[in-house]
Amino acid sequence: MLRSLLRPAAAAAAVGNRASILLPDLLSASASSRSYSAKKKTTDKGKARVKNPRAESTDDTDARAEDASHISDGIDDEYELPKDPLPPSYDPALDVGPGGRPLFTMTNSFASLGRKEACTYVDFSLEEWKAMLPEGLPKGMTKEFEDTRRCAVMVRQSFLDLRDNFRRIVDPTLRSGTKNCKKQIVLDGPVSCGKSVALALLVHWARSEGWLVFYVPKGRDWTHGGFYYKNLHKELWDTPVQAEKNLQDFLKFNEGRLKQLPCQIFDPILLGEGTGVGLMKGVDSMAMPEGSTLYDLIQTGIAYSHAAVGVLVRLREELSLVKDVPVLFAIDQYNNWFTFSEYHELLSWKSSRQVHARELTTVNAYRSMMHDNMMIGAFSHSTSVGKLRQELPDVPLGARVMLPRYTLDEAATVCHYYLRQRLIRRESFSDEKWKKVYYVANGNGSEMRWLVPFI
Repeated sequence: MLRSLLRPAAAAAAVGNRASILLPDLLSASASSRSYSAKKKTTDKGKARVKNPRAESTDDTDARAEDASHISDGIDDEYELPKDPLPPSYDPALDVGPGGRPLFTMTNSFASLGRKEACTYVDFSLEEWKAMLPEGLPKGMTKEFEDTRRCAVMVRQSFLDLRDNFRRIVDPTLRSGTKNCKKQIVLDGPVSCGKSVALALLVHWARSEGWLVFYVPKGRDWTHGGFYYKNLHKELWDTPVQAEKNLQDFLKFNEGRLKQLPCQIFDPILLGEGTGVGLMKGVDSMAMPEGSTLYDLIQTGIAYSHAAVGVLVRLREELSLVKDVPVLFAIDQYNNWFTFSEYHELLSWKSSRQVHARELTTVNAYRSMMHDNMMIGAFSHSTSVGKLRQELPDVPLGARVMLPRYTLDEAATVCHYYLRQRLIRRESFSDEKWKKVYYVANGNGSEMRWLVPFI
């Protein structure tokens, strides 16, 4: 007799935005701003019209609806971002920050910035950002660029501290009078405090200095999607789709440097199952000829799907032996490598178990920080992986660094920048109003960006 197995679905609880509750009291005086058009939601799609059981007249019904519109709290109103033409790129009369200080710092690199440039903006073109970060830009950075219609980022003191930490590791002459530097860092902090943006700026700076950077902007993609197969040589799982993509991404910026670095390990590379094609008949390993470069190694993994996972693991071993150039591993969404993947192992016809991220061959090779290489991993709370314990496996004690949200000085610079980019009406702008926005959002960058158009 056939039995159906009913699996209860987990109900998702919707969490309301606390800032929206205070919105009418916050800036009710500027609700009639002409730069933003308020549109009331009156969509009746999918609703059936029935006869009024009390037989009220149409005039009475319209009068009640009109009265109700006057007492609307405004929470459900929609506001459009300004479409006015932006002022010139640089205008001394407009580029003024808090206290009359300059709003922008003119530079081609983050290397020359110091403490006096903190709380100022650095402006690059979108083409420059994509050229330095071809693996992809963080989602929060992309949203900022779209809303402000400008590809500028604020230089924060927390980013300068991270940069100087790794700079001192490479140049020991800069260590005098400073605290011990950390080669391995786990970047943590509240939601929307700028962890992913700080990591992207760090990668931008390191590459401008000539470093070799293995940058993973989406660590979650290593544990979700694609094919997965049981490794015949280890009790791990191979994910050839993700391995091939990461090899391709690593070549996008580092191709020229990789052609100059010779391979130092010539052991055979173990082969696994290819993407949708199974095992290679009669062959279980592949050897790299002597004289090969790291570029040749990566091209092998891209050309042969069976070798993609093995090549990505071998690349991790090879990069740890590079001495001619500084090497940095930068992993965003790093917390996804300490929870379960979306893959399942079939145990019987009616049961299975979820595969942990540490059981994936690629994650197992790159997750550990128990080595002498420079590595930084940034947590991303937007991926909702759950709460992890304070001390993580494969991570040194004291490696976690907390990144704060905006300080009051940083929030002042941000609001003056939004004023300059016409997200805020100049006649409605005041210190009192932007401070209210800052305290309501509690320094949350994305919430502040959403609130400032209501000024």
